[in-house]
Amino acid sequence: MVTSTHEVSHRIFQEHPEVLAPVFEALGLPPPAKASINALTPDATEIRPLERRVDTVLKVDPSEGDGFLIAVEAQTRRARDKEMNWAYYVAYLYAKFGVPVLLVAVCRSRTTAKWAAGPFECRVGPWSTQVTRPFVLGPDNVPEITDESMVAREPALATVSAIVHSESGKIDAILNTLAHGMRSFDAATAKYWCEFVEVGLEDTPARTTWKGLQKMVGTYFPGRGTLFEETYLEGKAEGKAEGEARGEAKGVLRVLEVRGIPVPDSARERILGCTDLTVVSDWLDRAGTVARAEELFEEAAAGGA
Repeated sequence: MVTSTHEVSHRIFQEHPEVLAPVFEALGLPPPAKASINALTPDATEIRPLERRVDTVLKVDPSEGDGFLIAVEAQTRRARDKEMNWAYYVAYLYAKFGVPVLLVAVCRSRTTAKWAAGPFECRVGPWSTQVTRPFVLGPDNVPEITDESMVAREPALATVSAIVHSESGKIDAILNTLAHGMRSFDAATAKYWCEFVEVGLEDTPARTTWKGLQKMVGTYFPGRGTLFEETYLEGKAEGKAEGEARGEAKGVLRVLEVRGIPVPDSARERILGCTDLTVVSDWLDRAGTVARAEELFEEAAAGGA
């Protein structure tokens, strides 16, 4: 079953491949760079109606050496059919793209992580025709981030750390560090990262702890009914719309900056110069998904704004 927690556990790799640094380090590969990693379609479905879909597929083109694919699978528990599906994913992607495939399983349970490491064999008698060995990102090799300065420097890794260690005895300390570290962010940046954390912890007891810590961060997630949204809306009623528009405009630029999206001077001036809170709020909502800064204005232009 696809859940919000499952989606967060692999989608963060699409937007922030730098989280794969522990994998690259363990394999002796150059650190991942955003410019050299691109998301591919995760669809591995054949013509016949049997649907198979990899969670996330990334194409890595290193500055030196040959390219390869990374297939990321979020696994919250042991599943009997995964060893067959994973073997299929690797074989299919290798055949389709003609480059080697590294399968990465993201697990938050040590028991699940131990199982996910395999190896999974397609065996007849003493002979193994195919062996699948995922690289596991789990509690044993994802660092526990308990340093506030690390949160500021590597928010993606800190977020994944909280999700992966959500069943750890140190999760309260990890979340406390994360919340304190996020206070150095502007509202929009904190909003962006805290959404990953809250949704990623959705079905764990740690989410209750996180909801209590969110008050110190003071941002919101529109339409999701989170504590952040309630806190923001209370403050919004007390402030002036024009001042809020200026603050959110800066947040739009910050989200684009964090995502590595260039902002031309003309777009920057338009964003900072807008005093319509409704328009700027819409830009802020979409700043986390657009591929170019100019895309923020396309829907507004179509609607006559």
